[in-house]
Amino acid sequence: MRPRLVLAAPLALTLLVAGCSGRGGTETESGTPTASTAAATGNFGDLSNVCQSGTTTSAPTQGVTATEIKVGTFSDVGFTKNSEFVDTAKVFTSWCNDAGGINGRKLISTTRDSKLFEVRQRMAESCREDFASVGGGSALDALGVKDRLTCTLPEFPAQVSGEIGADLQISLQGNPAYNAYTGYYNWLLKEAYPDSADSVGIIAADNPSVTVIAVQDAEGVKAAGGTVFFNDKYPAQGVSDWTPYAQSLKSKKVKGLIFLGDFLSLSKLEQVLTSINYKLDWIDANNNAYGPAFLQLAAASLATQNNLADLNGVYPLEKAADNPATKAVVDLFAKYAPKAHVTLPAVKAFAEWLLFAKAAASCGDALTRTCLLTAARKETAWTGGGLVAPVDISDTATGRPCFNVEKATASGWVPADFKPDQGAYRCNIPPYKFTGQYPKPLTLADVGKSMSDVK
Repeated sequence: MRPRLVLAAPLALTLLVAGCSGRGGTETESGTPTASTAAATGNFGDLSNVCQSGTTTSAPTQGVTATEIKVGTFSDVGFTKNSEFVDTAKVFTSWCNDAGGINGRKLISTTRDSKLFEVRQRMAESCREDFASVGGGSALDALGVKDRLTCTLPEFPAQVSGEIGADLQISLQGNPAYNAYTGYYNWLLKEAYPDSADSVGIIAADNPSVTVIAVQDAEGVKAAGGTVFFNDKYPAQGVSDWTPYAQSLKSKKVKGLIFLGDFLSLSKLEQVLTSINYKLDWIDANNNAYGPAFLQLAAASLATQNNLADLNGVYPLEKAADNPATKAVVDLFAKYAPKAHVTLPAVKAFAEWLLFAKAAASCGDALTRTCLLTAARKETAWTGGGLVAPVDISDTATGRPCFNVEKATASGWVPADFKPDQGAYRCNIPPYKFTGQYPKPLTLADVGKSMSDVK
């Protein structure tokens, strides 16, 4: 579930990872019980007693007392003004605390507002106060990973940009050594649009993080039998006139386009493509475009350009009525954060919160970081109660096996004809391991630590 696009909120100037943000301002705390405690249930989807009352007496480690569990939720809220992770923390902790908390301990989530460039400052605060980091993400998260490992802070991130696969991380995104889009590319180039295989282009925002992803995507296309024969970059702060880019795509006869940038820029490019009467076979808008905002921005081009997005095994929101777990998230947002929007990053965050809560609950009174991580790693088919395709959390050595593709239309996002074979997903995809030389995730050993230091 790696977020491939590295430019996020369309109205921000220079975001480096989509969705790693929240709306709010200064740090806030969530998790205060509400009056509906007696009526709340800790069941979610096919999970029972995720949250529950109980009696705890010990304070076994930092951030855990007899009555509370303090966690941090990272976000670029002060920069992006988007609210996925802050809202999800509020919704989950409110619901969980209404159901009794974690064995009676109340969840307290503090927003760690990294404001894009203040990751290390917020990590220092989290290291001093929190038991774990849960359900968040920052665009420049790599800046804080060394500090996080030095203070042995576990994390259950909703999205990861530059530190995928680092130690003490429980993520649904998979091993960064493997291409997260293998199934998607094979479907695009071998089944859906085979005529485009030798005519693939990449346009990417000009910053170091995106450059690495663009190279990996080109390798992934090649592994699927395709050829990237057109590469271009655009300034990360935006482009005033997309005509030269559109003309280049047309003159080179690009048939399939991977766009690595913010979806506001993509919508502007597509407007020009449509105005010069050039239609590609497909455009990979990536899953950061999945939502109503892109549909509004690209409305004039949706009937012409074929926009697709791989959700990496997250159940589509527009089909919430058909999936009890997705509907439950929508209903909980309506109850605890009625003005907030349920987004793809929010669903990912909720699935991570559930994993954290279940693992923490299994530790009972003696809740330590080691117990938390060990319990979470035992999940071999984690679905977040039905929110995502099954993920083997215990397997950190290979890639994730499922994908699902969405198509943008004038009437909304709809599942593409990608031939699902396991409910809403297509699974059992042979993994592809990258052969190129890419940055490796940090380990405890890199900072002079080991699991014996994790308390």
